[in-house]
Amino acid sequence: MNGIDGGALLVSTAACLAAALAVLLAAFAVGVRRGLHRVVDVAWGLAFCAVALTGYALSAGHGDPGRRLLALLLVLVWGLRLAGHIWRRGRGHPEDPRYQRLLAKAAPGRRTWYALRMVYLLQAALVWVVSLPVQVALFVPHPPGPAAWAGTALWAVGLGFEAVGDQQLTRFRADPARRGQVLDTGLWRYTRHPNYFGDACVWWGLFLLAADTPLGLATVVAPLLMSYLLVNGSGKPMLERQLQSTKPGYADYAARTSGFVPLPPRGARGHHRKDS
Repeated sequence: MNGIDGGALLVSTAACLAAALAVLLAAFAVGVRRGLHRVVDVAWGLAFCAVALTGYALSAGHGDPGRRLLALLLVLVWGLRLAGHIWRRGRGHPEDPRYQRLLAKAAPGRRTWYALRMVYLLQAALVWVVSLPVQVALFVPHPPGPAAWAGTALWAVGLGFEAVGDQQLTRFRADPARRGQVLDTGLWRYTRHPNYFGDACVWWGLFLLAADTPLGLATVVAPLLMSYLLVNGSGKPMLERQLQSTKPGYADYAARTSGFVPLPPRGARGHHRKDS
C-alpha cells in the first residue's frame, strides 16, 4: 500500500465510523427533542470534522505531518463553514419540506425510528464513505506532491463557489422586494447550483490528497458517490422539483442556465431578465 500502515489505518477507519455515528446520534437526540430533523444538515459538516480530527489523532507517527495537517485543515475549514451557514440559514424556520415528505412515508407512531434509520444512520454511513480519501491521506507517509497541491487548488475553487454562492443567495433572500423571484445574477447566472458544483470540487480535491498512492486511488468511489448524490440524488433533483412548484420564473431560468457545471447562459446576448 505504498508505505501505508494497513493495520493502523484499519483501526482508524473503525474509529472514524464511530465518530461519525456519535455526531449523527447526538443530532438525532436534538432533532427528536426539538421536533425538527433539519438539524441533521448542520451535523453533516460537523461529522466530517469529527472524522478528520479522529483520523488525524490516530495517524500520528504514521502519516507525513505536512500532509496530515493539510488534510485536517481543508476538512475543518469546509465543514465548519458549511455547518455555520446552514445553522444561520435555518434559525427560526419550520421543518425542511424534504424531511416532511420523507417522514410522511413512515407508519403512524414510527416516524422517530424511521428518521433514525433513513436520515441519521444513513448520513453517518455516507459521511464515512465520502471521507475515505481523507482517512487514507492522513496515513500517507510521504509529503504532499503535485497531485495533492492540485487537489488543494481544486478544493479552493470549490470552497469559493460554495461560499460566494451561499452569500449571494442569502443576500437575495433577505431583500423583501425580491420575494418570489429567481436569482440569476452572480455565480447563479452560470450554474443553477454553484454551491453543489463547489461541493463536488471540494471532494474531488480532497480525493487528490490521497490519489498519489494505489490505496488512495481506490477511494475514487467517494467523490463519484458524492457527485452522483449532488447531481442525481438528494441534491439537485429534489431542490429543483421544489423550486419548479414554488417559483413561476424558475422554468425560464432553468432553460437558459447550466444545471451544474458553470457555463455561459444560453441566449445570454440580448436576453432580458424574467423574474416573477
